[in-house]
Amino acid sequence: MCRLLAYLGSPVSLEPLLYEPEHSLVVQSYQPREMLSGVVNADGFGVGWYHVQKDTKPFIYKNTFPIWNDINLSSLSRYVESGCVLSYVRSATPGQALDFSNCQPFQYQRLLFTHNGRIDKFRQTLYLPIRKLLSDEIYRWVSGSTDSEHIFALLLSQLQTNPGKTLEQALHTILLKLVDMAQSYQTYISANVVIGDGDRLIASRFSSTSPAPSLYWTANDPTFPNAVIIASEPLFAGNWTPCPENSIISVGADCDIRIEQI
Repeated sequence: MCRLLAYLGSPVSLEPLLYEPEHSLVVQSYQPREMLSGVVNADGFGVGWYHVQKDTKPFIYKNTFPIWNDINLSSLSRYVESGCVLSYVRSATPGQALDFSNCQPFQYQRLLFTHNGRIDKFRQTLYLPIRKLLSDEIYRWVSGSTDSEHIFALLLSQLQTNPGKTLEQALHTILLKLVDMAQSYQTYISANVVIGDGDRLIASRFSSTSPAPSLYWTANDPTFPNAVIIASEPLFAGNWTPCPENSIISVGADCDIRIEQI
């Protein structure tokens, strides 16, 4: 399973998020502590961020190399600053291609999306049923083959067909829909996701079987004041709170945190 990291708060460079902590995302790529399956996260990585001043679409840097093998990221991380960052290191599900179309974060307009988890036997079970639920525009937008991108596509279709719904409401709806679909195909789903729009983070820790993949949050740590970090595993010693299983976590622009049970 992948490892996720999301940040919202005062602008910082990427380096203290990706490299400097003792259990940074780079360390989690080769020495994770709480993965439910897999040993390392060597199947690529991605970082998405928003401009500090300009109201524009997010920027993405991704690669199919292991994060520790990318010779450009360390320099880039010292240069780029942002107040909203989503990143991940990938442990690919067997059978899924290692190419750029399957690298996260996925981006649609101003939204960034990352997913840690799986739909078991995705291609044999929910692949076609999910695609049948997508709007024409979102169906054409999908470029990869992962369960992760299709979960995001289902969320986007839900938002398009129900424009009055919030991100939290749309995520709640599709997670319950995916559970119903998985049960009808006698499979299971785990979906720790993080969605960012530049001003907010919406995350879920969710699984149709227990335990759900690990997910934590910390707020206003002395190293990162006026900020919230959401991560699959704590990056450093501090006041990390496990996200409740089967919940949606909302982080607002003022870094307030709300948690809703699914």
